[in-house]
Amino acid sequence: MKSDLRLLSVAAFACALASCGPDEAPSGPAPAVVVETIGDTTVVRTLSGSVWGAEATLVPEISIGELDGPEEYLFGSIWSIAVDDDHNVYVFDEQAHNIRVFDATGSYVETLGGRGEGPGEFGRAEAIALLPDGRLVVRDPGNQRIQVFGPGTGELDGWRYDVGGTYSNSPLHTDIRGRTFVETRDLSRTDGFFRHIIVMGPDGTHLDTLPEPSSPFEGPMLVAEYTSERGSATTYSPVPFNPVFQWTVHPSGHLLTGLPSSYRIDLARDDGVLRIERAADPAPVSDEERAAHRDRTIRIMRDTDPDWSWNGPPIPDHKPFYQELLAGMDGRIWVRLETAGSPVENEDHDPGNPYSMPVNWVEPVRYDVFEPDGTYLGAVVPPEEFEPFPRPVFEGDYVWAVTEDELGVERVVRFRITIPPPAPDRIRAQPS
Repeated sequence: MKSDLRLLSVAAFACALASCGPDEAPSGPAPAVVVETIGDTTVVRTLSGSVWGAEATLVPEISIGELDGPEEYLFGSIWSIAVDDDHNVYVFDEQAHNIRVFDATGSYVETLGGRGEGPGEFGRAEAIALLPDGRLVVRDPGNQRIQVFGPGTGELDGWRYDVGGTYSNSPLHTDIRGRTFVETRDLSRTDGFFRHIIVMGPDGTHLDTLPEPSSPFEGPMLVAEYTSERGSATTYSPVPFNPVFQWTVHPSGHLLTGLPSSYRIDLARDDGVLRIERAADPAPVSDEERAAHRDRTIRIMRDTDPDWSWNGPPIPDHKPFYQELLAGMDGRIWVRLETAGSPVENEDHDPGNPYSMPVNWVEPVRYDVFEPDGTYLGAVVPPEEFEPFPRPVFEGDYVWAVTEDELGVERVVRFRITIPPPAPDRIRAQPS
């Protein structure tokens, strides 16, 4: 095993900063990083600090969507977005069941699709993505196909696949080699509900079938059982705040995976594995938040068994380190963190619904960002109106995401990552 502990030099630090775009000099200490090689696994562990040196924010630059106005700017329910190399934006509205295309300035260009069974129409579309040659692919289990638009105007294609009788709001993935990754149910398994990933080539050819990534870890489950003359019922519920295995497809075509019981993320590579680790503390679970989740769980379980009592381990005093792994168009790795929750009154509370609580616990959205080589750039804190679903699009200094205002109006906004300027003493410390 080889191990190398290093502090990034000022020159390397400046290069790293230049690669991420903003003009400001770093405002904090250079990151302390340990690099280890263990077999075919390269471990990059950030002990402290970051390249950016401070929390970054997202500043809106372009907004697409209105409360009133032309129909093409009115969205009902945005389920998926995509952005091409020219920053044209593709928006799939599940309610209208079409895809609207806007140029880099936010001006409307055209509408694709619509409900139907014919070429270029959607039976029950779910998610969209772009291929390297500019073609747009749409997962449409309603018509049991991947609908393909382009690359030329009016050009269409359709790739059949076995839907497996399931529907999902999970994202659709593509890679730099023009492959499309379609997650669906594995009908060959009769011992339970399992999913797998169908890998399609640039022409729709079925190249491979991969098992859905998983972990040997099985979180504790709570069980409620009830039997009467009318029959029996069983309800299972995970213990709140136990880690759930996360995965996504990286633009390289490899899998990005992690179990958030620790701050550890694995990116498969052609020559092995890149393991990213970071020294950090998990978000705490306050007594109030723990009590609220316990009460909600008890209400759900007693909907099955009125006499049910807690029959599993207690709710942890801290949350998993992260709740989602994402990859940018440029290969950067975005980690959506678990954060401390705060109570917000539920205006739509239904006392008769055991799943509805008078108070919801809301976690602020926060991301950690890493370069494809594991370099920790820093944290990004989006504004309150930022929605983590549908999955945002990341590229360099830009983030495209859906926002929702107090009237429920959805928009697609292009944000720029902004880093606070350094303190005066930090400016003086920079070499000339």
